[in-house]
Amino acid sequence: MQFPESWLRVFCNPPINTQALADTLTMAGLEVEDMRPVAPPFTGVVVGLILDAQPHPNADRLRVCQVDVGQAQALSIVCGAPNARVGIKVPCALVGALLPPGEDGNPFAIKLGKIRGVESQGMLCSSRELQLNEEHGGLLELDSQSQVGQDIRQSLQLDDVLFTLKLTPNLAHCLGIQGVARELSALTGSPLVDPTYPVLPCTIEQILPVTIAAPDLCGRFSGRVMHSVNPKAQTPAWMVDRLSRCGQRSVSPLVDISNYVMFELGRPTHIFDLEKIKGGLQVRWGRKGENLKLLNGQTIEVDETVGVIADDHQVESLAGIMGGDATAVGDDTRHIYIEAAFWWPKSVAGRSRRFNFSTDAGHRFERGVDPSHTVEHIERITQLILDICGTHDTLCGPIDDQQPNFPQPKPVCMRVARAAKVLGMPLGEDQCLSALKSLGLNCTIDKGEITVAVPSHRFDLQIEEDLIEEVARMVGFDKLPTSPPNAPIFAKLRPESKRSPHTVRRNLAALGYQETINFSFVPLAWESELAANPDPIRLLNPIASNMDVMRSSLMGSLLQVLKFNLDRRADRVRVFEMGRVFRKNAQIAHTDTTVEGFDQPMHIAAIAYGPNSPAQWGVKESELDFFDVKADLQALLSPLVAQFQAAEHPALHPGRCAAISLRGQVIGHVGELHPRHRQSWGLSQAPILFELSLDPTLSLDMVQFKPVSKFPVVERDLAIIVGQHVTHHQLMQAVLSTPTQGVLKDAVLFDVYRPAQASAGMTSEEKSLAIRLTLGSDEATLTEEQIQSVVDMVLSSLTSALNARLR
Repeated sequence: MQFPESWLRVFCNPPINTQALADTLTMAGLEVEDMRPVAPPFTGVVVGLILDAQPHPNADRLRVCQVDVGQAQALSIVCGAPNARVGIKVPCALVGALLPPGEDGNPFAIKLGKIRGVESQGMLCSSRELQLNEEHGGLLELDSQSQVGQDIRQSLQLDDVLFTLKLTPNLAHCLGIQGVARELSALTGSPLVDPTYPVLPCTIEQILPVTIAAPDLCGRFSGRVMHSVNPKAQTPAWMVDRLSRCGQRSVSPLVDISNYVMFELGRPTHIFDLEKIKGGLQVRWGRKGENLKLLNGQTIEVDETVGVIADDHQVESLAGIMGGDATAVGDDTRHIYIEAAFWWPKSVAGRSRRFNFSTDAGHRFERGVDPSHTVEHIERITQLILDICGTHDTLCGPIDDQQPNFPQPKPVCMRVARAAKVLGMPLGEDQCLSALKSLGLNCTIDKGEITVAVPSHRFDLQIEEDLIEEVARMVGFDKLPTSPPNAPIFAKLRPESKRSPHTVRRNLAALGYQETINFSFVPLAWESELAANPDPIRLLNPIASNMDVMRSSLMGSLLQVLKFNLDRRADRVRVFEMGRVFRKNAQIAHTDTTVEGFDQPMHIAAIAYGPNSPAQWGVKESELDFFDVKADLQALLSPLVAQFQAAEHPALHPGRCAAISLRGQVIGHVGELHPRHRQSWGLSQAPILFELSLDPTLSLDMVQFKPVSKFPVVERDLAIIVGQHVTHHQLMQAVLSTPTQGVLKDAVLFDVYRPAQASAGMTSEEKSLAIRLTLGSDEATLTEEQIQSVVDMVLSSLTSALNARLR
């Protein structure tokens, strides 16, 4: 909120300078975000009265003006402004004046000179030349009451300071000068000038019929009819000046008066053209299909969740937000209807954002506006209209005030001991009472508990902590003690059987992968195509139309990152992501870290694309395959040993996909991207992906010491013939399950032979596998008989399990 210091001091004028005033407001929670002078520095500019304006003898567009600046003789000044005429008062820069600096940064000095052969003894100025605003269509016309010869800075109060407050939502009562002054009075003890609004006599009895059909929308509605106003009157310069310094341009006198009262008292109001209202007014919720053209020219469609003011034929206004174009006041307006209402904050909040605009009225009403002074504020507006737009024929009707659902604030209690504990400083009952009473709160105390009757303008006071905050603001945040915490702090050591998620990140980075972070919101198509999730978690208010569900897999996000990089000519991509996925699960209960009905586990996923290694002279370039990424995955999980078994996944190639198991539990999948997804994403080759649950990878087996055997190990190779369908997993399971009493230390497949056609001893449906067995004993050196016995046992196990035979 922006306003001039001088206007604030009309309501409360403490004996402190500008900087101290700003500091006082800031330390009370009303942060002064910006503080700047109204006008830049300049000197030698006074109020001048144009006595005569004759055409320039040598230029058609110039005039030679005789200007009275309070000196013995009038000055002759050449001027080209179109509005230079006799009788107006304008800023006049005398010879020797220094105007605000231009683009070169140097002040512009006014000198005695000649223009087209005629001497000019100064310069008449526009607003832009004094850098008051960007208006440069003519001279700045001053109020007729301005004193000729007076310094323009004094006449226009250009040494005033503009304050910009950064208000939090709970300080809605400070969205008007009077509200800020009320706070300043409480903080400084200076008296508050509380204006009175005398009741104006009614000269007609006309009342516009108003029906409030939605008490949950409007709690109070007040209005008055006025006849024969002059909408073409000139808005007074003092009002235009104050509105300008609040960041509001002048529109027309009736609109200016409404805006002025909003900035002054914090209450948005609206003025209707009475003759454009058909019948009476209805305050109700909108109806589906109804349209409204707003004052900003935008046409919107309302529904049952939007409050409106309508007449007997159509919707005329968006309740609490903006008026409609159909009943807007204009130059032809003769009779008006003034409206001041209380709109429930919940009925206004968020409505304007639905239509992609915001207004000062909506900003205030959705935070809460005082419902108790609608009548007095209509009296204030009426008086201003009579003063500015009134005529001999102007008539005022009585105020119609309806209160179908007036808010009834509940008393709020605060324990003094609790306040002292929360703020961390000793507080007495008298100190707390004084702080709250300075804000105009009606307080009573009983046994250390203060009960506050909340005033109608303080919608933010609802719980005990709100009152504690008010005490802190009045005492001063700068007076709160800065005591360090006295709680003992102990280092929390991670057990050896656990590793941190950051360790997993670091391990993947060491393998050449780069981390990426993506939104948890993804397109619905990803969930159905890549995760086969028929019922994803939908967002009620997505940030974009193509990000409407929560992801249950990280693969779609990684594919998007891959595509983004490939489109920018990256030829080798290795990225990973660690993040949460989201699934519906009725078994999840509500706790401090979980949400009922939703499972949110951490996953880690990676994608690899392009050559297996960067180009270099010492390594032959080769394309990436499944086993390269499998090796990375094994290194990532180490020292845990994972098992890989052929499986299927909706995002992966059905013949090149494996399920990853740890301790007998499937924790994820690894494989090549499915051909149909590769085609839809426009990839020239298939990337390799893996995704697994993070938690199972963090638990480690405790390291146990084992002595190195003193006896040598031996190796034996077996070549067996099995069917083409036999997998590596089946082979290793058959070998390692052989009961050898610990003699078989290890087994590894080191060769695979598939004949191109049937040959001696093998058919085309068979293949040859070569296995190297490592045998040893911790008790003695193995004899040849013992070795052959173990080999025979392994061969027997392979024969029974896989129908294998020795080659």
